[in-house]
Amino acid sequence: MKIIIHGGFFSESQTNQEIKKAKQDALEEIVRLGYKHLQSHSAVETAVYTVSLLENCELFNAGTGSQIQSDGKIRLSASLMDGKSLRFSGVINVEDVKNPICIAEKLLKYEDRVLSGKGAKDFARENGFGYYNPETPQRRREYEKKLSDSIRLGTVGCVALDVLGHVAAATSTGGKGFEIPGRVSDSATTAGNYANAFAGVSCTGVGEDIVSGAIASSIVTRVTDGVPLPLATEKTLRELKPFDGFAGIIGISAAGEIYHADTHPYMVWALYDEDVEVFA
Repeated sequence: MKIIIHGGFFSESQTNQEIKKAKQDALEEIVRLGYKHLQSHSAVETAVYTVSLLENCELFNAGTGSQIQSDGKIRLSASLMDGKSLRFSGVINVEDVKNPICIAEKLLKYEDRVLSGKGAKDFARENGFGYYNPETPQRRREYEKKLSDSIRLGTVGCVALDVLGHVAAATSTGGKGFEIPGRVSDSATTAGNYANAFAGVSCTGVGEDIVSGAIASSIVTRVTDGVPLPLATEKTLRELKPFDGFAGIIGISAAGEIYHADTHPYMVWALYDEDVEVFA
């Protein structure tokens, strides 16, 4: 059993030691809780549970504390992929909900498994997900001051390998901040979140770059073809160099390989494989 999580890219982590420490502590606590959950739950259930914890932590840009778009509203995106069934589900630009990853989980059993906007919110309400305002005072201050794009790169994700050898990946984001309403993040696509019987990958960074590189699905496809996860990751990230793509990934293979990499430090992450290791 293995689990790895990420908290996106945070440039302020390089300069604000208090914020850096808080994020490290949060990631360590959440990855421990996720690993404990994994001991008695499937990879899919654990990925959803762990990402919901990340969504609930105001330090990260997903769920509570998400970035505010250019029209002053918060729209959330998240997706889930079960490597065993190869079913992918997600919500795109859903408003007024707390845990978009839980809505994605509910959609996993439906025929129409990726919903956007009003349709996603209507589905959430019909399935018992009540109104929730994910805005925090800090995000409102950032929005009003129009902070630079460099601090607004963030997503959360989890990849889990359960005791039966099944892999799942889950990813959630509050967007990049100040974007045009209607912009679609990579997080609810197979470019940003993908898993099959061989590996699972969750991405963070600039969504447009991740989509252009089809990162998650490319890495997993290479692992499926017999390439070790580290080599598959590095080869895929090198393909972003022609357009200076900005991305980071976490991944686990069914063979037990666990890997993380980024093109532009610093991505914050944590893993649990008997011992906890955190980088920020």
